[in-house]
Amino acid sequence: MSTLTMDPELGQEVPVASIDKELRKLWEADQARSNASLINLVTCSEEPGSLRKNSAIIRKLTQEHACRAILVEFDRTVEEPSIRAWITAHCHLYAGQKSVCCEQIAFAFTGRVTGRFRNTVFAHLNSDLPLVMWWQGELTSVLTERLSSVIDRLVVDSSSWSDPAVSYARLQEVVEDSNLKLTVHDLAWSRTWQFRLALAALFDEPVALDALGAMQSVRIVHHPRHRSSALQLLAWLSLQAGWRTSHELDLSVGRRLGATESFSFDTPAGTPVAVTVEADENAEPLGLLELSSPSVTLRISREAGASHLVRELICDGVSHTSLAPADPDDAADLVGSQLSRGGKNTLFRKVLPRFLGLLAG
Repeated sequence: MSTLTMDPELGQEVPVASIDKELRKLWEADQARSNASLINLVTCSEEPGSLRKNSAIIRKLTQEHACRAILVEFDRTVEEPSIRAWITAHCHLYAGQKSVCCEQIAFAFTGRVTGRFRNTVFAHLNSDLPLVMWWQGELTSVLTERLSSVIDRLVVDSSSWSDPAVSYARLQEVVEDSNLKLTVHDLAWSRTWQFRLALAALFDEPVALDALGAMQSVRIVHHPRHRSSALQLLAWLSLQAGWRTSHELDLSVGRRLGATESFSFDTPAGTPVAVTVEADENAEPLGLLELSSPSVTLRISREAGASHLVRELICDGVSHTSLAPADPDDAADLVGSQLSRGGKNTLFRKVLPRFLGLLAG
């Protein structure tokens, strides 16, 4: 057996069969530490070096969210199966005196992993706590019905998928085969949160609310990597406004040029609404949401690098401007905000079918 090493980020390498015993030793070595945990948080990635990257993320998350963290990295390019494990604790001062710590177990898998991954990870969960799994990157065959049936919340990021329509179809198949308690959350949806709040705030103005039924055009600008967020924002807006999709969606320009897509909706009164969704390399994940009627324009924008949104209500040539916070760009902050809000994501489930329709055209 090779020598077990100490990693400055992952902690002490230990035999897989001895993880529980070594964790007890870790706590016995320092009686001043308090072990805190409210959830099991599992991260899964096939990206080389993801264990150390995710360990840094967990250190940040545990400042606000106590958990038992299990980090998993797959390397299926190596045929020979193997498992290595490390343990550590992320500690934070409480009341300036006592350390509150969260356990972390890291696993590196090679070879075929489906059964070994499920059995190894499940054996080291805190069985009394809910399981949140953060699946990073493309969905793979490792995500099976047997795995999803024990997950309480699955966090994904469709902006990282090469074909979101295909991946969502696979995800829906897995969810339908599992039990009903699984809640799926897309970080692309998290990136629309402050834009949705900002638009809702503009509609608090009676003049904006009166103009909703007369809206004729919508423009959304997004970064090319964040088309999912733009289309989820559009799906939410069209559903909340009661717009119906027209029989014909002109997607040919968007599919051909890869920069601008056109969609058509009808208001409940039958007024057509023309929508353009534009990709801009210099934009933030979401850079602009603009709704226009003959008399009123509502605009929410975020300049590159800005930490805030600009809300504008333009009526009869007069502009009323205010600021609102922007959604975080960091993945750890997005996950942390979702853990803080919790919930069953009923609004996202409502929006999802229309989003998939827009995604596939």
